[in-house]
Amino acid sequence: MEAKEFYHAGIYLRLSRDDGIFGEGGSIASQRELCTAFVEKSTDINIYDIYVDDGYSGANFDRPDFKRMMEDVKGGLVDCIVVKDLSRFGRDYIEAGRLIQKTFPALNVRFIAVTDHFDSLTADYHESTLVLPVKNFVNDSYCRDISNKVKSHQRMKREKGEFIGAFAPYGYMREEKHKNRLVLDAYAAGIVRDIFQWKTEGMSNLAIAERLNGAGVLSPMEYKKRKGENYSTGFAVRLKAEWSAVAVKRILTNEVYTGTMVQGKSEKINYKLTECRSKSQEQWVRVKGTHEPIVTQEEFDRVQRLLAAGIRAPKGQTKAHMFSGLLYCGDCMEPMTRRVSRYQGGEKIYFICSTKNKGRGCGRHSISEEELKEAVLSGLKLQTALFLEDEKILSKVGALAVSDEEQARREQEVVRLRREEEKYLSLKDDLREDVKRGILTQEDYDTFQSIYEKQQVEIQKAVIRQEEGIAGLVRLQKKRKAWLNMFQKRPRLEVLDREMLLAFVDRILVYEDKRIGLEVAGGEKKDIFHRDLCQAVRGQSKREE
Repeated sequence: MEAKEFYHAGIYLRLSRDDGIFGEGGSIASQRELCTAFVEKSTDINIYDIYVDDGYSGANFDRPDFKRMMEDVKGGLVDCIVVKDLSRFGRDYIEAGRLIQKTFPALNVRFIAVTDHFDSLTADYHESTLVLPVKNFVNDSYCRDISNKVKSHQRMKREKGEFIGAFAPYGYMREEKHKNRLVLDAYAAGIVRDIFQWKTEGMSNLAIAERLNGAGVLSPMEYKKRKGENYSTGFAVRLKAEWSAVAVKRILTNEVYTGTMVQGKSEKINYKLTECRSKSQEQWVRVKGTHEPIVTQEEFDRVQRLLAAGIRAPKGQTKAHMFSGLLYCGDCMEPMTRRVSRYQGGEKIYFICSTKNKGRGCGRHSISEEELKEAVLSGLKLQTALFLEDEKILSKVGALAVSDEEQARREQEVVRLRREEEKYLSLKDDLREDVKRGILTQEDYDTFQSIYEKQQVEIQKAVIRQEEGIAGLVRLQKKRKAWLNMFQKRPRLEVLDREMLLAFVDRILVYEDKRIGLEVAGGEKKDIFHRDLCQAVRGQSKREE
């Protein structure tokens, strides 16, 4: 390198969040003080500018002030770079080595790492070709090790059900004392409930968005900004973000509103890159019961079925028809299509199989709306009689109380299993430290690691079994409460409407051979009856009157 009489220095300072966690690198203030003191003692260097990247990883060079400094270097404004040590410059040993050993010499730029006692102007061949690459390699290895520690720490928090996202989902906020816990945001939670309710009533996602915008309700992004959060998103396309069909769907499909923490949907490709890749749903980390739900699991599942059915409101209306999202062909299991026939001033509404309507086989399964209402109402009356009889028997034998006790016992078992799982996660983390300290050999580490992982897998399977049992009991109890509540409102079930359908029915199946099937709420059984039974049920009802 050709020596100069005087150098214009750019002091580069960097500190990542991970450096702060693990006590490395010193503060930005201490780095600034060290580097400026060094320059002030030098008679051939003055400070042109100070470049600071606070909160940026050294695993890559995609940093705003580093880029600004390199622009000044290429523009001839800076011909000397001063850093506290090599790790502050960067931890990617390949790229750092290329810049220090090739790029800077080619631009006649002097490079100084103060505490590493490296100055490219005075460094000999041994320092440049051996010591420097080794130090850069050590820094790169440290970065990889820190990345693994952070991932392990985050994985443990996810598996414990602790929230580690940057911003709480709309409808929630972080608890003041415990930042990893979610609590309800009363106002936003009310908006979320309205969105689920409107979807259940048959409104399209776009209609819901327009209703919210018309009422002046702030979108999730604007609401977070109004609360003072430094929130940004890649979905913003306007100066002021409004509700959209996409934003509504994002809320309707977010399982967090059922009280289940869902995290780990994506991961970084590697520690040197900022790009992430999506993970399959089977790889997501789900922990139930971590926070207060905004909607029930049944309400959430119902909305997912409505979304899958792709319900749309008739032209000129905001809400879908009564059977929208509930009516399916019993043979091909595709949704039924609504048709309106107009003749001589009259109007007749009927449904046919959508597969047949598209010319792809199956039968018409045609049924008029009035005939369908009669059949479904008759079927619900039959179910009512059976349900009330079951309730009488259950109340006599005390089966409901037994269910409550069984649910409490299972919940206690889940808590115990979760604690045991935490113990094995902690033991696995301790193994890595024991290997580094020389307490364990690599062979011992592999043995214990395998044992702990097997134990953890068994515990996770046991937790799933217990949670499935709890979910079954909860569904049963909720089904009974829903039916009893509806009976209290409408003991005679005289008129069929969408509220009644959504409370009692999961799906209605129409078969080609004149059969109607009802999958009652909870999905525990399917009741099939011929339409001819409708007349018999109506006759029985009149005799009882």
